[in-house]
Amino acid sequence: MEEDEEKVLCYLDKVLEEEEEVLEYGDGELDPITPIYSQFKGDFEKGLEMKKLVLSGFLASEEIYINQLDALLLPMKPLKATATTSQPVLTMQQVETIFYKIQDIFEIHKEFYDALLPSIQQWDEKVTVGHLFSKLASQLGVYKAFVDNYKIALETAEKCSQANSQFQTISENLKVKGPKDSKDCTSISSMEALLYKPIDRVTRSTLVLHDLLKHTPKDHPDFPLLQDALRISQNFLSSINEEIDPRRTAVTTPKGEARQLVKDGFLVEVSESSRKLRHVFLFTDLLLCAKMKKTAVGRHQQYECKWYIPLADLTFQTLDETDSCPSIQVLPEYEIEEMKMKISVLKNEIQKEKKAPKGQSRVDRLRKKMNEQESWLLLHSPTIPFRIHNKHGKSFLFLLSSDYERSEWRESIQKLQKKDLQACVLSSVELQLLTSSCFKLRTVHNIPVTSNKDDDETPGLYGFLHVIVHSAQGFKESANLYCTLEVDSFGYFVSKAKTRVFRDTMEPQWNEEFEIELEGSQYLRILCYEKCYDKSMLNKDDNEIVDKIMGKGQVQLDPQTVQSKNWHMDVIEMNGIKVEFSMKFTSRDLSLKRTPSKKQSGVFGVKINVVTKRERSKVPFIVRQCIEEVEKRGIDEVGIYRISGVATDIQTLKSAFDTNTKDMLVMLSDMDINAIAGTFKLYFRELPEPLLTDRLYPAFMEGIALSDPAAKENCMKHLLRSLPDPNLMTFLTLLEHLKRVAEKEPVNKMSLHNLATVFGPTLLRPSESEITKAQHIMSASDIWSHDVMAQVQVLLYYLQHSPITFDELKRNTLYFSTDV
Repeated sequence: MEEDEEKVLCYLDKVLEEEEEVLEYGDGELDPITPIYSQFKGDFEKGLEMKKLVLSGFLASEEIYINQLDALLLPMKPLKATATTSQPVLTMQQVETIFYKIQDIFEIHKEFYDALLPSIQQWDEKVTVGHLFSKLASQLGVYKAFVDNYKIALETAEKCSQANSQFQTISENLKVKGPKDSKDCTSISSMEALLYKPIDRVTRSTLVLHDLLKHTPKDHPDFPLLQDALRISQNFLSSINEEIDPRRTAVTTPKGEARQLVKDGFLVEVSESSRKLRHVFLFTDLLLCAKMKKTAVGRHQQYECKWYIPLADLTFQTLDETDSCPSIQVLPEYEIEEMKMKISVLKNEIQKEKKAPKGQSRVDRLRKKMNEQESWLLLHSPTIPFRIHNKHGKSFLFLLSSDYERSEWRESIQKLQKKDLQACVLSSVELQLLTSSCFKLRTVHNIPVTSNKDDDETPGLYGFLHVIVHSAQGFKESANLYCTLEVDSFGYFVSKAKTRVFRDTMEPQWNEEFEIELEGSQYLRILCYEKCYDKSMLNKDDNEIVDKIMGKGQVQLDPQTVQSKNWHMDVIEMNGIKVEFSMKFTSRDLSLKRTPSKKQSGVFGVKINVVTKRERSKVPFIVRQCIEEVEKRGIDEVGIYRISGVATDIQTLKSAFDTNTKDMLVMLSDMDINAIAGTFKLYFRELPEPLLTDRLYPAFMEGIALSDPAAKENCMKHLLRSLPDPNLMTFLTLLEHLKRVAEKEPVNKMSLHNLATVFGPTLLRPSESEITKAQHIMSASDIWSHDVMAQVQVLLYYLQHSPITFDELKRNTLYFSTDV
């Protein structure tokens, strides 16, 4: 019973939050970031087409709801009739308690449905429906009575089921009629499930009013009527929430003179199977792990020591494989990506508010929110284990985001351990004094998040960094060598690319090009490793195989140097080793642009309908072949579609597909699978217009934002049906492929969310004309950071819903069809 009540409360809270936004909209305060459907094609006409789609979906859901209420009422009359006999199934009082107000709710919605149906069937731009919603809203008092009785109705039904097997059979087998045009005539539902439907429905009309207002022009006569209906609904929900709220229970969840500070920084420690942010201090003779103490406002901040290890007692010896290892909770990658996008949107809002008059108070609120979200990201992103031990038996585990960082800490500790160290034991007073001094001694003062940076600090680069790793020299003996590339992102470093292993050499010549996405990045790091194939020589850290780092170094990404159109060559020196590389940068503004190919004989940069017509196929050959190859030998590859392929391999494949090389299939079977996946993504990225088309882009953005599930389904199916046939066939083929990839998530670590994050912004992009229209409000980078969340959600929506065939879509399954 408590779970049901909590569901009600969650529903009401969600709607109330959304209604605050809707009322702002209704007062004429449009969010400048939101893509307005009127940009899609004439304001008035297209807004009303979208409105009709919303209403059609809602009407379909109304029919289902009425059938559910009818199914509840069906046993009520016979149960009432038997209540007055000598062998009643239920008493009259029990019947009236269980079915309280169901008849009234049924009649209200049947009347509403019968009035709304002809309005949509005879649709034109002058049709108004606001008066119908106002009348519906004015009758919400019936729902208040139902909600007040809901808990006791469920309890009564449950007790009666336990006491009477005949009623139990009835309550578990209620037959619900399907929609008029449905093949499945009836479905079976329980009384408990159907009694919850009015609770669900009381929010539905309010959510639909949100969508209808969004797509009704302000000067349309329906707008004030819908606004009134919304206010009535919102006030009703507020009153219900206030009454239920008190029943909720809040749960609040937990000295030596020669000593010098050598290194300090913020690390994530795994303590009692949960992640904790610690400030770690490396002194000349010990390692101290501290946390910031909570202090009263205005009081001097202090650290609290969690533990310390004398360096003389510290080792990196790893656990035996038989020893237990604490489980490390790793969040799905899509959650990390979604948080990055939210932070990007907050950054854009802060920049806009800075320019607004009297916007400082809102800036401070946004900064606080961004700080919370960036701190969350900093806590949950690291996954690389760094284990240290006290030789007396205690061990501690940190998680780092970068092998570079792990290497730095290890090297710094080992360098100090080469000195003749004596094990030190601190008294409680000495430990307190040392911990207190940490606040003044620290070199890293703030958690490394952008919200802690000064406004005049460089924001970093957003866009794509092209890097060619040429060669390396300075090795003293032959080895199996490779490099990895890292860039900073959201306060921590992330590994972005890896070269091939160049075997048994002192002078590796990689000459491999990579494209790395930058998200406010300021540094590029290169790490050079020796690949160890001899298992007896492997180092293990927390049961993870770690190759030997031969050298590491970093360069600052100077905007003036890297933003020129030409390649900039540089050398990183690391422990006597020199790695030669080149780089150039493409801003996000430029990366959003699509350039059609001048050669229409190829496939890259050529319209999809031109390619399918030439090939006499429904889906381009390149799409079919790449999918086949990935499913044949890449579906078990960890990070398939996320890990970058070598750019030179991708360009080779691109050229082969463009010229229709005879040995194409042989080349595909020999090529690295990440290069094939990269070529596949590049094909969609270089289409003259995105697969889901420039014309429909604003409508997809509006459709995914709809609150009502039925309206959203109606709209999203309608938009697919509006795609040109080659685009639709290719999209459906891609959907089925990505679902098959996601089925192997336990192996390849690529969920539907991850795949939507990879492909969404490629399949849906704003056209250049839209960007131009919006640039008086925001930059192309701002448009990207806001829209990308919706682009990911559009693809995810189609991936998560039941499979759709081309024929099913082309069959008119909607109540009413309109042309977008």
